Amino acid sequence: MSKLWKSFLECFEEIGNRSGCHQIPERCIKIKNYTFPICARCTGVGIGQILAIILLIAGVRIGIIAAIMILLIMGFDWFIQYINILESNNTRRLITGILGGIGVVNIYFYIIYYIYEFIRTLY
Repeated sequence: MSKLWKSFLECFEEIGNRSGCHQIPERCIKIKNYTFPICARCTGVGIGQILAIILLIAGVRIGIIAAIMILLIMGFDWFIQYINILESNNTRRLITGILGGIGVVNIYFYIIYYIYEFIRTLY
């Protein structure tokens, strides 16, 4: 493993630590002999956020209600696992994380947009 790649992974692991990711190895994505340093759900959230920013730049937006609903899907998946109704798996964690990431970025977009519009009406 190259020194640059190792530094990148250490940085990524630190980001996970600081963002609140539990980094439980069983809940992390494994590729060959490598275990990703961030759990599947947090990985999905990051992917979803990047994807949502790209889509927003391209002019693709989802409605605020849809954004809240897809964010709630991730929260529901976490909740049913938390109260021991149904254990989630890494595939579902990744998918719901992607949805949650898309949802939260769109919610941020609408919050910023409405604040901007409100301030604009004052002047």
